[in-house]
Amino acid sequence: VAGTVAGTVAGTVAGTAAAGINTVEEVLLCKEKLNIVVVASECAPFAKTGGLGDVAAALPKALRRRGHRVMVVMPRYKDYQGVFDTSVRVHYNIMGANTEVGYFHMYKNDVDYVFVDHVAYHAVAGDIYAGDREEANFRNAMLCQAAIEAVWHVKCGPEGDTPYGDSDLVFLANDWHTALLPVMLQAFYRDHGKFEFARSVFVIHNMAFQGRGPLVEFDKLGLPADYKDHFFLDDPFGGECMNTMQAGLRLATKVIAVSSGYAWEITTDAGGWGLAPLLREFGEKLTGVVNGIDLDEWSPEKDEHLDKDGYSRYEPTAEGLMGGKKLCKAALQRQFGLPERDDVPVLGFIGRLDHQKGVDLITEIAPWLMGQDVQLVMLGSGREDLEELLKNLENNNRERCRCWVGFSVEMAHRITAGCDILLMPSRFEPCGLNQLYAMHYGTVPVVHHVGGLRDTVRHFDGNHDAGGTGWAFERAEADKFQWSLGQAIYTLRNHKESFAAIGVRGMQQDLGWDHAAYLYEQKFIEAKYAH
Repeated sequence: VAGTVAGTVAGTVAGTAAAGINTVEEVLLCKEKLNIVVVASECAPFAKTGGLGDVAAALPKALRRRGHRVMVVMPRYKDYQGVFDTSVRVHYNIMGANTEVGYFHMYKNDVDYVFVDHVAYHAVAGDIYAGDREEANFRNAMLCQAAIEAVWHVKCGPEGDTPYGDSDLVFLANDWHTALLPVMLQAFYRDHGKFEFARSVFVIHNMAFQGRGPLVEFDKLGLPADYKDHFFLDDPFGGECMNTMQAGLRLATKVIAVSSGYAWEITTDAGGWGLAPLLREFGEKLTGVVNGIDLDEWSPEKDEHLDKDGYSRYEPTAEGLMGGKKLCKAALQRQFGLPERDDVPVLGFIGRLDHQKGVDLITEIAPWLMGQDVQLVMLGSGREDLEELLKNLENNNRERCRCWVGFSVEMAHRITAGCDILLMPSRFEPCGLNQLYAMHYGTVPVVHHVGGLRDTVRHFDGNHDAGGTGWAFERAEADKFQWSLGQAIYTLRNHKESFAAIGVRGMQQDLGWDHAAYLYEQKFIEAKYAH
């Protein structure tokens, strides 16, 4: 790990058990211990719709391992096992309404999880982003307000007896749902002498969703009138609007995109979704850090989803690739009712069925692909027209194709373990996690060379010395995708040792969160000392 460290591990050491005493020894990896509050609309396993939920679950644990005190704040959409009511109730003015908010707490993996409780969250338990704009704005504003003051009101730690307070404090806001947090922190507190030494860092997971709406919505937020300019955007494409993400970006101390490639892309007119001119002004305020993966959840030797139905756990090694992974391939074929053949390449896709993920590129090359003696397994849900395309693809190719419309965590793990090749033809991909999961499981990705996919998948050009870990194509066009996928299939069929070497290289990478957490920490410390 780069940088000066003050020790070798952060953790808890049990004291004398016979005396019933627990002592805590901190041996810090971090240069400076911070109080970090991660605020997100979702966090696995409590609520998850995509990669944000995975990041909000894994990054806090990695930051804690470095020695920081870490709290995650998210809505309490429903009852969660092991979460208790703190009995703390606080009234806030949320969009003009006197609103009572409750706080629930859990201490797990040395991380504090604080849940903001209100009936508005219970109402969307089945679809956490449901409702109209006013309802979403209310939920988001309430989450941000409650998260800021959680450090005062909620007693945390293993004994639930110590609030965080406001010293050495960094708030980490994630995506537009929490973009009001940097704004509220400044307008409601710092401008009035409170939280003077607190800082906010804003993480961009997806630039496409910015919380745009009519400018009149600003008046409902209860912010000072001079803050309106932070929200105002005159977009040549969308016209005048209120842009919540823009305000959060402007008032955050630091901004982090979820990969270096994406940090550059969003400063271009094509990738900035109207905010590129603002982001180009940021200079060193904006940086990119590639996500890691939670190796407790996504590692073939620990994966509980591989414990039955003929699947098998395996080590992320050459031996595991030739052993347990082959068993998973056969089990996947059986489970989906495909002919059980070790010689046929099994291709997988896992993701939302929408324009971003490039599903239409797969269906566009389907006539060619189904003639290549391969098997295709797809898992996802989304646009109805794309769901119908997948169903038709399966119906017309029963011996070669299976499409699971919907989502299953178990099947996502099993497809990742059982496939030879993972398809990720995304038109844009801020970071992407599926390609990281795939490589750690020895599954070779074929990706569009964009965003985080560019940063994480090294194109194999036939030269093993170059360290290729997959195949990448330059433009999101069917013929470019077909050519790269054809190269992967050809290598698997005719150069098995080379293909296996690519898989092993992927498995040998350090894809966990520890280095990413170190890079986040550097930005937090920079924010702490920023004016």
